[in-house]
Formats: sequence, C-alpha cells, structure tokens
Amino acid sequence: MAVALLALALGAFAIGTTEFVIMGLLPEVGADLGVPLSSAGHLISAYALGVVIGAPLLTALSTRLPRKSALLLFLGLFVVGNLTTVLAPEHATVFAARVVAGLPHGAYLGLATLVAARLVGPAKQATAVSRVLLGLTVANIVGVPGGTYLGQLLGWRAAFLVVAALGGLAALGVAAFVPRVEAAPGSGLRSELSALGRRPVVLGLTTAVFGFAGVFAVYSYVSPMMTELAGLNGGAIPVVLALFGVGMTLGSLLVGPLADRALLPTIYGSLAALAVVLVLFTFAVHTPLTAVLGIIVLGAAGFGVTAPLQVFVMDRAGTAPTLAAASNHSAFNLANAGGAWLGGLGIGAGWGLTSPAWIGAVLAAVGLGLAVLTGSAHHRERRQEDRETAAETPEPARG
Repeated sequence: MAVALLALALGAFAIGTTEFVIMGLLPEVGADLGVPLSSAGHLISAYALGVVIGAPLLTALSTRLPRKSALLLFLGLFVVGNLTTVLAPEHATVFAARVVAGLPHGAYLGLATLVAARLVGPAKQATAVSRVLLGLTVANIVGVPGGTYLGQLLGWRAAFLVVAALGGLAALGVAAFVPRVEAAPGSGLRSELSALGRRPVVLGLTTAVFGFAGVFAVYSYVSPMMTELAGLNGGAIPVVLALFGVGMTLGSLLVGPLADRALLPTIYGSLAALAVVLVLFTFAVHTPLTAVLGIIVLGAAGFGVTAPLQVFVMDRAGTAPTLAAASNHSAFNLANAGGAWLGGLGIGAGWGLTSPAWIGAVLAAVGLGLAVLTGSAHHRERRQEDRETAAETPEPARG
C-alpha cells in the first residue's frame, strides 16, 4: 500500500506546486502577457475560484464512478488545465485555464484521502490521510521554490509544463498501483448531499475555515513581516517559505499517529497550539532567529489542523463521505482567502505588521470554540445512533 499512497501523494504534490508557484512568478507572467502585476495576480484568484466551484461539482458528477476511475478523471483534467495554461496566448485564456486547473483540486484531494483511509483501515486512517497530504507540504519545500527557479530561468510557462508532467506521472502511478475501490452502497448524490448537511459535518467544515484562516492571515504577509520587522534580506524570503513547508511536513508526520489514537483531542490541541503560536509570533518576529523559528513552528501547528479535520469530516459523513471530504478542501481555500483579507484589514487600519498574527490568533481561538461545539454534536449523534441500534436489537429469548 505504500506505493499506492506515494502515487496519491504525488498528485497532491503536483496540485500544491501549481497552486503556489505562480505567486513567485507574477512579474514574469505579467511581463509576458503584457498586463500589470495586479492583473497577473488575478490568476491566483482564478485558481481559487476553480477549487471552490470544482470540489462540489466534480464530486457530485462522479459519485457513481469507481473511486480509481474518478481519481484518473480528476488528474486528467488537472493535466489539461496546466497544459492549456502553457499554451494560452493571452491573459483571458490563461485566466480560464487556471480556473480549469483548479477545478479538480478539492475533488482529487478529497477522494485521494478517502481512498487512502480505506486502503489502510480505521486504525491508521489519519496517518494515511496525512501521508497523502504530505505531498502538499513537500510541494512548498521543493516544488514551489524549484518551479519558481525554473520559471525565472526558462520562462514561467516551463514551470506549468513540468507540473502537467507531474500530474501525468501521478495518473500513471494511480493506474498502476492504486487498487480498484468501489463506491460504497447508497453513496449516490442524494446520500452525499444528506451527509454534507449533518450538523457535525457542517461544524467541522466551519472549523476548518476559521482555524486555517489564522495561518493564512500571517502567511500572506510573511514577506513584509520578515523584511521590515525581522530585518531579513529580501533574498532570504524563498528560504523562509521553504522552512514554513518544512514545518508543515513535520506537523503532518507528527499529527497523523496522534489523531489515530485520539482524533478530537488532537483537533483541540492543534487549534489551541496554533492560537498560542500566533500570539508568541507577534513577539518573536522582531528578531531574525526567533522569527525564522516561529515560521517553522507556525507551519507545524497550522498543518496539524488539516489531516485530523479531514478524517473527522469523512467519518461523520458515514457511508457517503466523498462530497464532504472534497468540500473540506473548499473550506481550506476559503480560509486562505479570508485569512489574507482579514490580515490585510488589520494592516490597512494602521494596526501594524504584527496585527495579522493577532487576528490569526483570534481566528484560531474561534476555530477551537467551533471544534468544541463540533465535538459535542458528534457525541450527541453517537449517543443517538447507539440508542437506535439498541432499540433495533432484539432481546435474547428467555428460557
């Protein structure tokens, strides 16, 4: 199963690379397309738009497909979107291509984590999910810096050509090594929508939005914080971003086994740790060494939220978890956008460059409160299920 998980993680690596590599290539993209930097930045929003639309839409359309076939379909669409990005001649068509490339993002990651959990069984599903999502964290260490360097050296389109090739390689790996996994009985669209509306699932998704928004309130403004507050040279920023990815990887490796042992306590602990780290970061960011260490710890604490929430949402969706699993990645993308927006509001209000960290701490604390409500709803639902099971079980005959 290790090779199958590796193939699924490679798809996540390609997705993570294409999502973030464009941020380091905006000057090259703008110059090549003949548009200002602000217009080039809209291509980031185009991808996010594709993610938010595509996660529920593609998942809904593929509920009756075998899991492996759906994964290959999503990877195929991903390759087409990135190849179209390479070939698109002007800004409008590149924008459309980025939307297409983002469509399978949440659908693939949701289904890949679901398949990974099914392959290893309930006892190790959090570890399996974290291993697949490890592809996203490694993308921030290797894929994004490497793609940025390649794009600056050979032109920005070269980066997306390599991403398309990685998506094709992941598809070959899935075809060769991931076993056929059928959709569970009763997992049609109606069941998926019903599962998505369950109270613990809704609360879990809302927790993801607020909790992870705390991370991106800071991450979105890490460059000015590091240069203006920590005093680092601008050339050190790619290294800082890579170290954030290292922290994410460490968090992924640590949190999976913990969540397998105690899922809800791991979610509570991760969100509480994130809030504390964000508060401490407001003080640590004023010195180069502590600022860099703070970024690593922030990456670890932030990614500690993702895999446990993914497993929780899948678990509470019951026999129809596909749409819920995909929607969780839409929630994380909403967190990205919302955290960046709220962090920017703090800076714009004149509260200073540390204000995004304070805002992020508040968001993480709200996420923790929602997680506690989620846990309470989960326990009530479990007790109700136990009562219904007990009522349906016939009493043994008395002799």
